[in-house]
Amino acid sequence: MTVTLASLSRQTGLAVLDHLERSVSVPVVDGLQAQGDLIVIPLPVIASSVSPRPDAGWTDVPPEGVELLRGAAGGNPHTLVADPATCRWTTDVSDSDGLAIGVFVTSAVVYLLHPEHGATGCTPGAYAVRRQREHEGRRARLVAD
Repeated sequence: MTVTLASLSRQTGLAVLDHLERSVSVPVVDGLQAQGDLIVIPLPVIASSVSPRPDAGWTDVPPEGVELLRGAAGGNPHTLVADPATCRWTTDVSDSDGLAIGVFVTSAVVYLLHPEHGATGCTPGAYAVRRQREHEGRRARLVAD
């Protein structure tokens, strides 16, 4: 089944901005991907610095999605979207850099949807979701979307 931006928008009830082409297939990536102020990293890549806590509470991601992060100043949400019983999500994580929002584990393709950026898919696996930061000389700051 081809997943489009339009089908994800209908599934979640999250409207996307008019400049996005709703009929194109959403790309599925099996690696690192960024979307505005957050970045999705395969957990094995950063397992030495990010991990779910041993007593983590996990939540099934419903078809309408889970809001991971809302953009700066109450902006648009980044929403994780999955088919029923295929993806679990937790915010109970340890992160030595303090950037982790959470971790998800999925047995099927899941999608990250944003009204301004569109959507991308993640292949089955375990992923950390972190805030992005940018560097100016020796200073670093969180990316504000």
